[in-house]
Amino acid sequence: MGTPDFAVLPLQKLLEGGYDIVGVVTATDKEAGRGRNITQSAVKKYACQQGLKVLQPEKLGSEDFLKELKELRPDIIVVVAFRMLPESVWSMPTIGTFNLHASLLPRYRGAAPINRAIMNGDTYSGVTTFMLDKHMDTGEIIMSERVEITPDDCAGTLHDKLMETGAELVVKTVDMMESGELKTRKQEEIDDPTKAAAPKIFKETCLIDWSKDCQQINNLVRGLSPYPAAWSPLNDMAGAGTTFKIFKVKPIIEKHNHPVGTILSDLKKRLLVAVSDGFIEIEELQQSGKKRVRTEEYLRGAHIEDKIVKI
Repeated sequence: MGTPDFAVLPLQKLLEGGYDIVGVVTATDKEAGRGRNITQSAVKKYACQQGLKVLQPEKLGSEDFLKELKELRPDIIVVVAFRMLPESVWSMPTIGTFNLHASLLPRYRGAAPINRAIMNGDTYSGVTTFMLDKHMDTGEIIMSERVEITPDDCAGTLHDKLMETGAELVVKTVDMMESGELKTRKQEEIDDPTKAAAPKIFKETCLIDWSKDCQQINNLVRGLSPYPAAWSPLNDMAGAGTTFKIFKVKPIIEKHNHPVGTILSDLKKRLLVAVSDGFIEIEELQQSGKKRVRTEEYLRGAHIEDKIVKI
């Protein structure tokens, strides 16, 4: 059971390992874009390519879906980046149902563990498999594996590292469950409230507060890149109401006398914003309605001489 790209590789690893995948459960098809074209989940696309049976229930507790699921006679249900399951579903398999989560539980329970780990400046993350229960991400832990976060990592690169490690952990977990040697441990409570939960990211979460220090802003940008991306109006640099998504920055810690939020540029390659303890150099950005570009490309076509401080 899964929906996005993160869930495809575990399915692929199981299929390539010779495991009998009796069915794949994923999100219903959605309309997307201005043309309202029908889009399929990444998991559905892969499952259909492999000729697997696909179920797309609107309601996981419906009688029709439960009947279809029961007819598949699952021994194990593997859940990766899916929805909360009713007990009627997760209690059905003869061996059990487990979930792969992109954090070292009990850290970062919730919808956005990859983003939140980097936004909080963590130097490591990891993946955990755990048995499902009635609450979100609280079940007993089966296995976990740590993954380092480098200073150059963003949410996108960490996603890919956790996906690779997580896919291997799923296979190991299935093997353990199949062997009858399943061992679990209860989750401990976490003392640090900033690392206990990973709530969903909203647009207001992504707005850059230039009064923060270099490291805090750098972590926010890294933790939201490439999606959903940090953003800022940049003091109306391109006209009132225009916003910019910011994908990559470089913190420069040094003293200055500029008011926070002041924009500085050489009009050729560099675009800086003054913050509390230095400058944030913007390296990749996207003006609303335009494509993502490196700063030097943006500056070639921008007319911002009267809106910035020259450096």
